[in-house]
Amino acid sequence: MATETPPPATPGTPLPSAEEFAEVQQSAEFGELRRTHRSFAFPLTVAFIAWYLLYVLLSNYADGFMGTKVAGNINVALVLGLAQFLTTFLIAWWYARHAAAKLDPKAEAIKSRMEGGA
Repeated sequence: MATETPPPATPGTPLPSAEEFAEVQQSAEFGELRRTHRSFAFPLTVAFIAWYLLYVLLSNYADGFMGTKVAGNINVALVLGLAQFLTTFLIAWWYARHAAAKLDPKAEAIKSRMEGGA
């Protein structure tokens, strides 16, 4: 996605031109960065949405199953509902690790080259 406004510059660093941004956007290195992000984010997003919709459908159409007692007054619906929160936090943690290990180094290399550091 190309925009007309370049990102803010570090003080004392000249901004790259729009042509330089377009050139980097078309580069193999940027394409690899995009593929690395998408290959992680898209499948995980689809999986989480499917998991969420399963929970909603079970809540609407499987009253007997969702009302099954697990322990005391805790039923399957409560356990699965709390699991929604747990999976949200696990996905956020997993993505942060993925980004730090695989995305950030590639992005930093592109950024430093754009700013004239490489």
